[in-house]
Amino acid sequence: MTVLDPRSFPVSDLPVVVIGAGPQGLAAAAHLLERGIEPLALEAGAGPAAAVAGWGHVRLFSAWPELVDAAASRLLAGTGWVAPASGYPIGSQWISRYLAPLAEALGGRVQYRTTVTGVGRKGRDRLVDAGRGEQPFTVHVDIDGTEQRIDARAVIDASDTWSTPNPLGADGIPALGEKAAAGFVSYRIPDFHDAARFAGKHTVVVGSGHSAATSVNELTRVAKQHPDTRITWVLRRGNVGNTFGGGTADELPERGALGARAQKSVEAGIVDLVTGFRVERIDTTDTGAVLISEDGRALPEADLVVALTGFRPDLSFLSEVRLELDATLQAPVRIAVEVDPNVHSCGSVRATGAADLAQPEEDFYLVGAKSYGRAPTFLAMTGYEQVRSVVAELAGDHEAATRIDLVLPDTGVCGGAGLFDDPTGAKGGACCAPAPALLQIGRAPVNA
Repeated sequence: MTVLDPRSFPVSDLPVVVIGAGPQGLAAAAHLLERGIEPLALEAGAGPAAAVAGWGHVRLFSAWPELVDAAASRLLAGTGWVAPASGYPIGSQWISRYLAPLAEALGGRVQYRTTVTGVGRKGRDRLVDAGRGEQPFTVHVDIDGTEQRIDARAVIDASDTWSTPNPLGADGIPALGEKAAAGFVSYRIPDFHDAARFAGKHTVVVGSGHSAATSVNELTRVAKQHPDTRITWVLRRGNVGNTFGGGTADELPERGALGARAQKSVEAGIVDLVTGFRVERIDTTDTGAVLISEDGRALPEADLVVALTGFRPDLSFLSEVRLELDATLQAPVRIAVEVDPNVHSCGSVRATGAADLAQPEEDFYLVGAKSYGRAPTFLAMTGYEQVRSVVAELAGDHEAATRIDLVLPDTGVCGGAGLFDDPTGAKGGACCAPAPALLQIGRAPVNA
C-alpha cells in the first residue's frame, strides 16, 4: 500500500492527519473536506471503525439521529445514501449502514492497516522551542511491517481506547496472576449468540459501568435458556450507588433501561451481586480462575472472568508531542473538571470544543473517547461536536469554533467515585441528587 508522501509541499498545503477511522475520525475527515482541507485518516484496522467491529453485537443506547454526523450526512447525500431515521442499531449495523459508506465516500483519504507509531515535529524533538510551530508534524507509521513517515499541517488524534482496557487489579495494575490467567479472562462484552461459551458455566463480571450492565444483560439471556448458568457481578465500590443508572430519569431512554434490566436480574436472583470486592490476585486451576480480593475473600471458581473496569488512552506514540493532561484522568485539563467521576456523574456535562481540546503543541488535538482519558460516559454526539469545532478552528473560522451547538442529555443520576467507600454519600462531591440509600444485594458464597 502506498501512503501519500507530501514532504515537498508547503506546510499550508499538507493534509491534516486524522488518527483513527472510527466515528469521530471519519466525521473529522468529512468536516475537513467540506472546509476545503485535505484529510488523511489513518486506520490500524483492516476496515473502517475496527474498534466498533470489536463490539459489533452490542446495541447502542443512542438512537440513529444521534449517531450520524452532520457533515458526514451532507457528504453521503451526494451518493444517494439515506440516513436511518429511527431505531437503535447494534455496532455492526452502525458500520454497515453509515460508517462503511462514509469511508467509501472519502475514498483514498482513508488508509487501512496503517498503525501510527509516533508523532513529532519535523527536525524538532520535544525539547526544542525554536521554530517549532512553523514546522510540519511528522507522523510515523507502520504499514504491514514497512516504516514510513508522513508530513502533516495538523494532527487530530481520534484513536480509540477500546484497545487499551483497564486491568482487573483494583490498583490499576494487572492483578497478580492476571497475565497467567489470560485463557480465563476476557475484556470484551459477551455475545448472546455465542451462548455455548457461557451456558451451564459460571461467569464473573467485574465492573460497574454501562459495559458491565450490558454484559450482565447478555448473560441473563443465556441463563434464561440455560438455568444452570451462573452469573456473579462484582463491584469494587462498597455499595451499589448509581450502578443501575438513572432509569426513567435518564434523557437517553435506552441508557436508563439498560441499568433497569440489570437491576431486575439481580433482584430476581439470576445474578449474584458482590460489592466492595477489589481484586488483588487471580489463582488458576485446570478448569478456571478464582478471584481473590485485597481483604482475602475468594469468589467461587469461574469458568470465565469478564473484566470491564474501564479504558485508558494510549499515549505511547505521543511521547514527542507537548501535551497538557489532567494528572488523574489523562484527559485535556479543561475537559477533566467536567467529566471527573470523583466529583460527579450528573450528566450535566457541557459540550466541549476546540478551546477545551487545544494542547501546548499547536494544531494538535485529542478528540473522541480519547479526549475523556479514563473517564466514562462518552457519547458519539459529543465527539461530533468536538470535531466540528476543531475543524472550524483549523479553517480559521473562530466564531464557529467557539460556538456550542450541542446540549448533552442528562443521565438522571448523580454521585461519583466519592461514593466508593461512603454509604452516606457525604463524599459525593458537588452533586445534585439526594444521597443514595445503601443497598446490598447478592447471595454468592464468598469465603472469609
